Amino acid sequence: MKITAAVLERGGIASGFAEAKALTIREVDLDPPGPGEVLIRLAAAGVCHSDLSVINGTRPRPLPMVLGHEASGHVEEVGAGVDDLAPGDHVVCIFAPGCGRCTPCAEGRPALCEKAAQHHGVGELITGSRRLSMDGRPVNHHVGISAFASHAVVARQSLVKADDDIPPHISTLFSCAMLTGAGAVFNTAHIKAGAKVAVVGIGGVGMAAILGAAAAGAGQIVAIDPFESKLEVALRMGATHAIKADAETVAKVRDITGGGVDYAFELAGSVRALETAYDVTRRGGTTVTAGLPHPDARMPLNALRLVAEERSLKGSFIGSCVPQRDLPRMFALYRRGLMPVEKMLTHRLPLADINVAMDRLDDGSAIRQVVDLG
Repeated sequence: MKITAAVLERGGIASGFAEAKALTIREVDLDPPGPGEVLIRLAAAGVCHSDLSVINGTRPRPLPMVLGHEASGHVEEVGAGVDDLAPGDHVVCIFAPGCGRCTPCAEGRPALCEKAAQHHGVGELITGSRRLSMDGRPVNHHVGISAFASHAVVARQSLVKADDDIPPHISTLFSCAMLTGAGAVFNTAHIKAGAKVAVVGIGGVGMAAILGAAAAGAGQIVAIDPFESKLEVALRMGATHAIKADAETVAKVRDITGGGVDYAFELAGSVRALETAYDVTRRGGTTVTAGLPHPDARMPLNALRLVAEERSLKGSFIGSCVPQRDLPRMFALYRRGLMPVEKMLTHRLPLADINVAMDRLDDGSAIRQVVDLG
């Protein structure tokens, strides 16, 4: 079938994405779903820094590629062997599916699935297939989803069924932002009620971490970001304090919290932000990083301090989540008003404006944007 999609054909575009027409809206061929795969009609797709990182070269991926990974939609057709989904089902896309057989999957850590990493790294679905092509040439899938399009074929493992009472532009935000940010709070850090928390980097994922910390009963939640407009939103989302990132940040946080926070979360994908998160963590505290910096980025670490202060430094990929378990729990919190994710949504736009959305993401004028697809 013929679909409309936003295609990245050249990478390394540092800025000015609308002017450069970084993503081009093209007619793309989409093959039917094979065994274990599902054809979905996309309803909404979030615009995430992980998409921007492919465009600017921070996260190199094989090109050409249809970007987009945070999404929701409705099933149109199922491939052989898929018997638990049917046409019309509302589904949320998961960019880190599990095969169920490798060691991480057996340990209950599907986000670290070895098979998914292997296939997604070369632009395939976890099934080993490519279903996209253009002008007779293969087109790569973005982490098994490729959501900036009218339709997508994805592996069954890349979908979680959602109830129809949650609008697609809301369920989309749970696909990546909430799983990553709130998941880091719930699953990676296991924060305790009354804990002191800092969140460094207040984009969509950072806002999700603030929502998660508030829902988990954190006593203090300190939001840290260079953009004052984002700090204002953070206070409305549940942060108790907001501090602009500058040379005095660490001293201010330590003063507010009486020596540092119990848990600090770095969600900006920057070494400088991670250093700030580490420095605002108290003795005996835990620093969690869920941002995705350039593969060559390195952080200097005082090893003595790590030991003498009994520090913990942990990585968190897609919030250490088990999506089939965690999404229903998060949806329940949303229904109770404990996770008002709609407050992080700053823009809704058509697919034609996808490069404008990338510019907003790059200059910090947006928190979470959603592309309305149908």
